[in-house]
Amino acid sequence: MRRNLLALTTATAAFGTLLLAACGTQQAATRPLGTPPADSGSPSCTTSDGPTTPSQLPSPGAETEETDGVRLVGAPGCQEFEVTNTTGSTATFTITYQLMSNSGAALSSSRQTVDSLRPGVTVRRAVEAGGAPAGTSSTTHVQIIHVRSVPTAEAPASSGPCPRSGVHLYADDGDAAMGLRVVGLHLRNCGTRPYTLDGYPQVRLFDAGHRAIGTVRILHGGDAVAAGTGADGAPKPLVLKPGEGAQAGLVWRNTTGQGSDPVNAPYVRVVAKPGAAPVVVTPELDLGTTGRLAVGPWKADGTS
Repeated sequence: MRRNLLALTTATAAFGTLLLAACGTQQAATRPLGTPPADSGSPSCTTSDGPTTPSQLPSPGAETEETDGVRLVGAPGCQEFEVTNTTGSTATFTITYQLMSNSGAALSSSRQTVDSLRPGVTVRRAVEAGGAPAGTSSTTHVQIIHVRSVPTAEAPASSGPCPRSGVHLYADDGDAAMGLRVVGLHLRNCGTRPYTLDGYPQVRLFDAGHRAIGTVRILHGGDAVAAGTGADGAPKPLVLKPGEGAQAGLVWRNTTGQGSDPVNAPYVRVVAKPGAAPVVVTPELDLGTTGRLAVGPWKADGTS
């Protein structure tokens, strides 16, 4: 995870806590709400009238807190994320969270993904505590940092089945130094035909509520913000053979001045070239009050 991720999201994050107790390391399968879990000796945390509505009442003694459609549901012997898709399309959710000690110290951080959740459906997923350090107390708490959701049809992927577009497109975790941020966009030809690129990826920015941000200037060339990032130079035509890849950089500063509010853009909708299928990545852009984002040209990454 990028080094600035936690500082970036704390101001807008909602927090939830629950006790990691008797469920052990077993992970619950994703299932529609209202479908009984497999017999694992652990009780269900909540009850509901059906699979298309959120749970109505937690079990006695449960702790619940909601963050962007995700609730932490805790009760003796059972801890789960409860995820409800309130959007209008099938969506993929990524939950970023920390395991915390009772004293408030962060023990580890992790992410869980709920893929292809249909509109109006709620599912439960057991909290994965496998990243906790050895000897961690059973009274460890979970703290949600943020929840991101993207249309499944536009979700990024670095591997797995090749989509109809013929390419995998995703963002890396980026780098940060002295207020300068650089995130790489990576494209890999996973198809069977050559894939051509010539120019800059097209990007649109969206806030945490999926609203378009129109106050940021999109500049071509990383040197429009800072030199030496590797995202500069003139674009050149590329022909990627199957297995070959390209990359482009997003460059910005998170400087904050007086007179305007900082801009945070967790979502970036990327179109690799005119007519290409869009992909929504989540690089967590903390643009400060600069109002500028530089986009570098596509360059061959030299690997296959």
